[in-house]
Amino acid sequence: MAADLSRRIVAEALGTAMLVATVVGSGIMADRLTDDVGLSLLGNTLPTGAILVVLITILGPISGAHFNPAVTLVFALRREIEANAALAYVIAQIGGGVAGTLLAHAMFELPILQISQTVRTGNGQWIAELVAAFGLVFTILAGLRFRSDAIPWLVGLYITAAYWFTASTSFANPAVAIARAVSNTFAGIRPVDLPAFIVAELLGALLAMALAGWLLSEPKPIRQMKAAK
Repeated sequence: MAADLSRRIVAEALGTAMLVATVVGSGIMADRLTDDVGLSLLGNTLPTGAILVVLITILGPISGAHFNPAVTLVFALRREIEANAALAYVIAQIGGGVAGTLLAHAMFELPILQISQTVRTGNGQWIAELVAAFGLVFTILAGLRFRSDAIPWLVGLYITAAYWFTASTSFANPAVAIARAVSNTFAGIRPVDLPAFIVAELLGALLAMALAGWLLSEPKPIRQMKAAK
């Protein structure tokens, strides 16, 4: 069991690192290639959605491919992951995310250690993060209920869409938000803006869990319902 947990933790750290390296790295590349903000965002969106499909497909069988403390919290509350494993997952996700940011900086020959100056605050941003995290967690839970084989594509496509329909460009992930705070690039967020983002993301995830618990529950057979009456 200890070895199994260690593999799961490494998978979470590796997956989150690769995800953040993609988010930050594609943002840097897009920003260098064009001055058009819309094209830069598109250049940031497509690699992020694509890498999620890849990472969830290859690492999902090992750790469940959470790569997100909000997702891990939901599974812990649903008692689908042990409390000690959930804590280890969150630490691995945050550490992996920061490592992914530093790796992206190194690849593009930027200063390794940075602090973001990108302002992301206000009611619209916070509502957007709540919506983004709600949609992500609900997509995961509904996918597990009806089409578990499609989870990689469902999550990848959801994030691709959410980049464009949310005002915040859909962080939807506290570990990714923390990692992006140490990158003063296209994908960054000021550290001072982090707490509100994280609260909104966790709240969105909990709301999705609550709704999914009711909406996606197994329907009772008609005879059982009559007997209950």
